[in-house]
Amino acid sequence: MTRTSKRDLLASLPLFRACTPKELKHIEPLVDEANVEAGAQLTAQGDVGTQAFVVVSGEAEVRVDDKVVARIGTGEMIGEMSLLDRTSRRSATVVATTPMELLVLDPRSFSTLLDSHPSVTRQIAIGLAERLRTYEASPAS
Repeated sequence: MTRTSKRDLLASLPLFRACTPKELKHIEPLVDEANVEAGAQLTAQGDVGTQAFVVVSGEAEVRVDDKVVARIGTGEMIGEMSLLDRTSRRSATVVATTPMELLVLDPRSFSTLLDSHPSVTRQIAIGLAERLRTYEASPAS
């Protein structure tokens, strides 16, 4: 991820677009950068969540009980649900289908992000609501 600074990268993602340059400066040290290859498992259904990810580039499949229920890509967040309630296990397995560039948040950084940056918290809530609506609109299988 050397093509742009981490701060510019944050500013380019929908989750952080409403942030001021000062906010981005404070968010920058909260996130780590990671690259994974196609086939890498980011989360495992039933495991305790220890990280959340923001997809910078690439795609992944979301699997529940070994059935693909969604595909995710650039700008989307993965793993935030189990960090939000801190007691729940992962609701899905997420596997990279292409090489991916990710921003990674540990539980402490995630909590700091939510507490200190209401615009980001709002965007996470909107993303969760959209995901829930999509799930509710899907035919039962």
